[in-house]
Order: sequence, then C-alpha cells, then structure tokens
Amino acid sequence: MTEYGYFLSCEEYAPAELLDQARRAEQAGFTRLAISDHFHPWTDAQGNSPFVWSMIGAISQVSALPVTTLVTCPTVRLHPVVTAQAAATSSVLTGGRFRLGLGTGEALNEHVVGGRWPSFAERAEMLAEAVRVIRALFAGGTVNHRGRHYTVDNARLYTAPDGELPLYVSAFGPRAAKLAADLGDGLVTTVPDAELLRAYRESGGTGPTLAGTKACWAPDEQRAVATRHRLWASEYLPGELNQLLPTPHHFEQAIELVPESAAAESGGNGPDPQAHLALLRPYLQAGFDEVYVGQIGGHVEEFFDCYRQRVLPELTS
Repeated sequence: MTEYGYFLSCEEYAPAELLDQARRAEQAGFTRLAISDHFHPWTDAQGNSPFVWSMIGAISQVSALPVTTLVTCPTVRLHPVVTAQAAATSSVLTGGRFRLGLGTGEALNEHVVGGRWPSFAERAEMLAEAVRVIRALFAGGTVNHRGRHYTVDNARLYTAPDGELPLYVSAFGPRAAKLAADLGDGLVTTVPDAELLRAYRESGGTGPTLAGTKACWAPDEQRAVATRHRLWASEYLPGELNQLLPTPHHFEQAIELVPESAAAESGGNGPDPQAHLALLRPYLQAGFDEVYVGQIGGHVEEFFDCYRQRVLPELTS
C-alpha cells in the first residue's frame, strides 16, 4: 500500500517554517517526511537554503515521523566521510527513523567549493565510490580507502547509525535507474513514470520506490498557477539544465522561456481536493511505495486542512 509523506522544501521556507510544517504534517495524517538538500535555492524568489543536517536534528525533536533526504549529494560539496557522520547522527537523533537519499547533484549547489562540474558519467562514478565509503563507515570499525576520487585515512564513526540506515539513489532515466539498482537500497524520483520503475526492477532493484512532487493550495486556481510559476518554473526546464546551470541568476534567465501554461498543466493547483487527488493518483497507479508532496507558496494551514479532511482519506481508503 502506498504511503504519503510531506516534502519539506529548504529552498522556499525558513527553518522555523519547516519545523512548523513538520509538526502539522504529522497532525494531518502524513506518515513520513522528506527534506531537500540545497546550498542555493533555484531562484531568488524562493529565498531560502537552510543547512539540511541542522534541520534534521531540529525536526527529530518536534516530530516522530521518519525522515529521508530527497536528495543529498555526497561527492563534491561534502566529502563522503562527512556525509556519513551527518547521516549517522541523524539516525541516532531520529531513533533509527532516518534514511539517506543520495544523488549525483547539481552544479547549482556543488560548484560553490570551486571545483569543475564533472560529466554525468564521472559523477556516477564518484557516487559509486562515495557509497562504498559510506557503507564501510556504517559497518563499523576503522576505514582506510584510496580510490580514484576519495581518500579516507583512519576514519571511524564513534556515533554509529541506530540500526540499519538505508541508502536510496535518485534516478530520472534508464542509466540512473540501473545505478540506483546497483548502488542503493531503493529508488528516488519526481515523475510518476512506470517505465522508470520497470527499468529499476529489471536492473535488479528490489527496494522501496519513492517519489516527490509539489502542490499549490491557494484560494483559487488562477492564483495557484501564478504562484507555482513564479516560485517553481525551474521544474519545467528541459533536459539537463537543472544539473548544469550554476547560479540562481542563470535559472532566472532560463525560466523566462517557461510559459505559465506549464505550471497549469502540472496539476495540484487551487482549493479543489480533486485537483490534488489528480496530481497524486498517477504515482499510485505507477506503483510507487511512497509519495511525498510539498506545499508551494504559503497557505500551509489551508493545505494541511484540505489534505487531512479530503485528500489523504480518499487516497488511503
């Protein structure tokens, strides 16, 4: 049976707002939380980027729901050893309810430390090596490693994960689906793509499949579409632009080409519960195990009331 979680957007909301949403999500009947990991927002209009590991620590004190990063990049901005330590502590703070979602990253977040931005093939290779390092540290004992991309010298996690700490890998195409099957304990994506799930299973993937999406509750549909377009037009950029553009300013230039109709066609806009059900049902039909939805543009109280009263009961009945 598909579970429904709430997606905390570090790009759009300040720390106190995210904590409030985590509390409200649990009260509304969501059974899980996911949280994004960004150094920059996609555009200045979104306006935030709190440090995800600080946020997870704080969330652990206000909510008993499981938390998953959707997703963090352990290869450039943070060394895999540091990522492993942050994830292990998050596991302890949440009583073993933390799961580490991983991906190959975007230049937007990773270029800030001054290195070049590698090709997808090299980033996939870096992720594979990082996963080996992280798993070795989670297994306990002292780790030494000299690989193509990383060196680890006598590293040990004295605060170890609380039980199993699954690693889920992001995928948006057949190559990435195979990577997720080879490296991870589950798959993460954003689109209700049954073919992607099939590719993951055919590549040997047996773990849970997760998807994240966004809704925009607003007093009327037109206002919701305008808000979604203003804040999240970057989601409709084609191809690999989201992985390659380096700054919010570059995204602001690119999204000038995105029509408002793209936001209208995404679904989940306005106050009508049927619009939100129409957004989420394709994920259920595709066969995802967990679906996470976040609210765009404020109105969080109305969003959670709508989902508690009209959306979640319909999806889970």
